[in-house]
Amino acid sequence: MARTPRMLDAPSAEPPLPPRQRWPVVCGTVIVSCVAMFFLGRAGLVPPLSSAPEGIMLAEAKLPLALYGPLVQRGEYWRMLSCALEHGGPLHLLFNMSVVYTLGFMFERAIGSLRFLGLCVVTALGSSAFALFFNFNIPMVGASGMILGWAGAMLPMATSQGRQQLGLWLVQVLIISLLPGVSWAGHLGGFLFGLPCGVALRLGAPVYSRALPLILFITAVVAMFAAHPERRWGF
Repeated sequence: MARTPRMLDAPSAEPPLPPRQRWPVVCGTVIVSCVAMFFLGRAGLVPPLSSAPEGIMLAEAKLPLALYGPLVQRGEYWRMLSCALEHGGPLHLLFNMSVVYTLGFMFERAIGSLRFLGLCVVTALGSSAFALFFNFNIPMVGASGMILGWAGAMLPMATSQGRQQLGLWLVQVLIISLLPGVSWAGHLGGFLFGLPCGVALRLGAPVYSRALPLILFITAVVAMFAAHPERRWGF
């Protein structure tokens, strides 16, 4: 007759369950916000968010969170961040959110949500700044510029094998960036502004904590400069 196991018996040979990973708050919020904005916008439940004159309402009509130079120039600076939550179609949304789920979840868990949030703000602003510099009158939407900033930040921190994998992915993104309707400037801006964040992260959390405010300040100055082409040359 089999003996009933007691609490002090030797443990079974089954491996223990892996610890539950914490939910990445920033990436989770990005996904929920982007999906909600997409369906609310398609249902016509998001009203226009600006009081721009009729002549520059093109970007506002269907994409109320879009980055659009003339509207940013009028003082709607929040568009330089909100455009990352807006997407132009289901495939655009699906592709970006899949990268948020894979790359973003892993990176946020690795560096912590607060550090990751700071990185997101820098790269989203950097992406918008380059888009305004090179495509001022063309509406831009999507989280891909911010996501490219994550890749830029990961590059200085990665191992040689990790850099190879990132490099292959970046080559694919480069090819996509050259397609019509894709903002190569937004992609490039996010990536370039992510690089100094990655260097600071590689040097350690204390260095990153001190460097991030300076990086964010410089990024904001560049973004404001890009938002006002009438002031660039003093006239």
